[in-house]
Amino acid sequence: MSQATGEIPAARRRPGEQLEVEIDSLAFGGRGVARSEGLVVFVAGALPGDRVRVEITKAKKRFAEARTVELLRPGAERIADSCSHDGEPCPGAPWQGLPYERQLASKRDQVDEALRRIGGLDGFELEEIEPAVEQWRYRNKLEYSFGERDGEPILGFHARGRWDLVVDVEDCLLASERGNAARNEVREWARLEAVPAYDGRERTGVLRNLVVREGWRTGQIQTRLVTAAARFPKPPVDLHTAIEGDSGGTDGPTGVLGEERLREELRGLRLEMSHGAFFQTNTEMAERLYAVAAEYAGLNGSERLFDLYCGIGTIGLTMAARAGEVWGLEIVPEAIADAERNAELNEIGNAHFMSGSARTGVRPLIEKAGKPDVVVIDPPRAGLSQKIVRRVLECEAKKIVYVSCNPTTLAPNAAQMVDAGYTLKRVKPVDMFPQTPHIECVALLER
Repeated sequence: MSQATGEIPAARRRPGEQLEVEIDSLAFGGRGVARSEGLVVFVAGALPGDRVRVEITKAKKRFAEARTVELLRPGAERIADSCSHDGEPCPGAPWQGLPYERQLASKRDQVDEALRRIGGLDGFELEEIEPAVEQWRYRNKLEYSFGERDGEPILGFHARGRWDLVVDVEDCLLASERGNAARNEVREWARLEAVPAYDGRERTGVLRNLVVREGWRTGQIQTRLVTAAARFPKPPVDLHTAIEGDSGGTDGPTGVLGEERLREELRGLRLEMSHGAFFQTNTEMAERLYAVAAEYAGLNGSERLFDLYCGIGTIGLTMAARAGEVWGLEIVPEAIADAERNAELNEIGNAHFMSGSARTGVRPLIEKAGKPDVVVIDPPRAGLSQKIVRRVLECEAKKIVYVSCNPTTLAPNAAQMVDAGYTLKRVKPVDMFPQTPHIECVALLER
C-alpha cells in the first residue's frame, strides 16, 4: 500500500515508526500477529480482529515487534476492559479484552502447538484445560513500583512497554481487597511523610518497590519495601524492609518489623515461607495443579519420589502421605530450611531435603537415597538444560511428572526424554493466570 494509506514500505521501517495493521491471530506469549507487505508484526496490547495504530520497537528483515499506540477499531470478540489504572488498561491483564472461554481455548492450543511443532511430539492425550476458580482477584503476590506525579509519590505498575513511566493504582482487580488496602496504606505513608520515590537516572530519592504477599487461607499480609540507602521515617509496622546498597546512616529499618514468615494452607498442609521463597501466586489453582501432578504420579504408598526444584517443599509434601519416601532437591538453602520446617510442622517423617542444583545434585541424591520410582520436576520458565535432562534420565524412574510454566521449554525437554525411551502419555493445561497469556501444564512421561 502507498504512504497515503498510512502504510510504510517494509524496507523503510525503523524503530519509532508507526503504521496501521489488523490483527489476525495470537502468537506465543500473547502478542497479536499482523501482516503488512510481507512483514509479520508482533503487537503487544492487541487482540484478534483489532485494527490498531502501532509503533515499531524492533525491526528485522521479515518481522517486527511493535506496541499498540491507538485502538482504531476493536475486534468483534473484544469485550470492555474491567481493570484499568489512570485510564490505562492494567499491564498485568493484557488478555482481559478476550472472553474467558476464548482465553482458555487459546491457551490449550498454545500447549498443543508447542508440543507438536517445537517438540515434534504426537500420540499423547491432551486433556481439557482446567479453568481458574476465580477470573479476578486471584493473585496472592504483586510487585509495585514507586514513581512521582506532581511532586508526590505514586505506587503502581510500569505502563506497558514503558520503564520510565509508573501508572498509579487504586484498586487492581488482580489483587484482593486486603492486598489493595496494604499497598494504599504504604503509599499514603509515603505521601504523609514526604518520602520521595527513587530516580534511577538521577540516583536520588528513596522508595523503589513494594511487594505485597498474602496468605490466601490465613488472611495474613506480608509486605516488603525495597529502598535506596537513605534516611527515612519508620514505615507501617507490618513491613519487612530491604535496603539496597550501603545502609550507613539509614534511619529506616533493615530487617523485620512484622512477622518474618508468611503462613498459608494448601491441600491440608500448613506451610510457612520466608520472604524470598517461591510460592505459586494463585493459591486456589496451585491446589488444582498439584492435584493433577499427584494423579499423574499415581502413588500407592511404597514409591520413592524425587521432587526436583522443590522450593519450600510444597509438591513433595502434598504427595508424602501416598509415598514411601520423598526426597526434595533445591539450590536455595533458605528454601530447604523452609521445607524442613514445613515437614516438621505437619509431622511428615518420610520427607527429606538436600540443598543442591539439579545439574550437580542429582547424582549425589541418587547415591544417598537410591534411584527413585517417580521424579517430579517443577523448573523455572527457562526449563531444563540438556545436561539436566540427562541427569533426570539417569534416575531411571518409571514415571516423570513435569510441571511446566512454559510449554515452549517443556516441548524440547519432553522430546529429549522421548528420544531416551520415555513415552509422553498425558498433558493437562491448568489456567493459573486468567487475563494473561501465561499457561501452566502438567505432563506425564512413562517408560
